[in-house]
Amino acid sequence: MTTLSTSSATRFRGARPSSGAASLWKATPLTKFALAITLIISAFPLYWMIVIASRSNADATAVPPPFLPGGNLGENIRRVLEHPDAHYTTGLLNSLIVSSSVTISVVIISTLAGFAFARLQFKGGRVLLLLVLVTMMVPLQQMGIVPLYRLMVELEWIGSLKAVIFPYLLNGFGVFLMTQYTEQAVPHELVEAARVDGASTLRIWWNVILPAVRPGMAVLGINTFMLTWNDFMWPLIVLTPDNPTVQVAINALNAKYSTDYVLIFSGTAVSILPLVIVFLAFGRQIIGGLMEGAVKA
Repeated sequence: MTTLSTSSATRFRGARPSSGAASLWKATPLTKFALAITLIISAFPLYWMIVIASRSNADATAVPPPFLPGGNLGENIRRVLEHPDAHYTTGLLNSLIVSSSVTISVVIISTLAGFAFARLQFKGGRVLLLLVLVTMMVPLQQMGIVPLYRLMVELEWIGSLKAVIFPYLLNGFGVFLMTQYTEQAVPHELVEAARVDGASTLRIWWNVILPAVRPGMAVLGINTFMLTWNDFMWPLIVLTPDNPTVQVAINALNAKYSTDYVLIFSGTAVSILPLVIVFLAFGRQIIGGLMEGAVKA
């Protein structure tokens, strides 16, 4: 029986996948064509933004429109940065401060809460997790604007970055995501072994949980950074025109009686650079985290 099992295992390891299984991993010409079309459709708005940002307003409204970039990108960006009403440089710095602060807070608190809900036994844990899920079902940004604005007035935070940072330091989606990821990535036995070795709860979180859930943290971090960076309505309500975020500053590039498409597209092109840098820095971990979750599923 042992000899038979060993030889069978050897043949299994050396065997090539069947033609049906191999065909599942081979991209067909139709698949490549569909991916190419998807890439073109996804990338064209970005390319068109660069084309308009490097042209003049006359070119932007010309018929037929130009399809190649011009040579005015540097001049147009200079006009954006020196615009008297937009305060664009201040907006970039404020958005960087707000997005970084919110992202760090959401990732750390969500990872702690995910560890507690997934691997710590305490009374009422499931009820608390259910309450977190309920908050995800309520459109708080729309329904909570009036009471939240009144709270900011009472705290005298109107016009301050604190009014944009503190309401978003925690969100239910982050807690739910890290709870599910911790349950999949960290076995009970690993936590129990650390406890037997005398590790405290905080030491387990730092030395056991964080290395295991790092891909999930990267996914949560990039999503939180992008959502916070692109937020427009709440900063428009609570911040003053001379202390905006970058999205509010782009809105201020609009002329009173006409739309300056070149300035708006130039400001938008500059505003996406931090998002591109963040994705290039953490893209490998993000894709790795998504693939790891797909394999586990």
